[in-house]
Amino acid sequence: MRVEGFLFEQLLMITPVMILELAGVAVFALSGALVAARLGQTLVTVCFFALVTGVGGGSLRDILLGTQAEWLSDPWVSAVILASALLVWFTPERWWRGQLLEWADAAGLSAFAALGTAKALEFGVAPIPAVVLGVASGCVGGIIRDVLAGQPSILMRPELYVTAAALTSILALAALATDLPRLPALLIASAAGFALRGAALVWSIELPSYGNKKAGRDGPPS
Repeated sequence: MRVEGFLFEQLLMITPVMILELAGVAVFALSGALVAARLGQTLVTVCFFALVTGVGGGSLRDILLGTQAEWLSDPWVSAVILASALLVWFTPERWWRGQLLEWADAAGLSAFAALGTAKALEFGVAPIPAVVLGVASGCVGGIIRDVLAGQPSILMRPELYVTAAALTSILALAALATDLPRLPALLIASAAGFALRGAALVWSIELPSYGNKKAGRDGPPS
């Protein structure tokens, strides 16, 4: 009965914003687990990839804000991460083909960028640094995942990624500055960032690289 009572109390404490954060953790953890699974790793490694991807960005955010990482005190975060890892482990590989990894990453990116900006503002961070912290919150989990997997980081690819996180963070800042309720503000900002990242995936929208800029100005290299 004590366990049931504790779980019931925890359920009552969940807010809509917490649900958004848990959803971001879930999809990021899913993307990490998928990378490990595609590399043929063990269940332990799949769970570890899910953990570092799911909480990497949020942990960096909290460290920079000088506060305890939320996942250390929130019992639902670890449960969501474990569930995401087990979902990948116990389901057929064919379920995860295609661009599901990229779409899960896009959802986590946009959710954490908005949440990171909002939390930075709550801690009294100035607007521009709050946006930067939001971008870092959204991107770091995916970067850690890629580095551990020994594959080119999403940060080094030309398609819009950091730009989508920046759009999310800026819109979150603007919406919260207009006194829009927190949840609608974060949902609107997250949706916009997800849409931009999705458009980049569908239509291969890229920023010009430095080499292409030079070639366009000075002619092709000899």
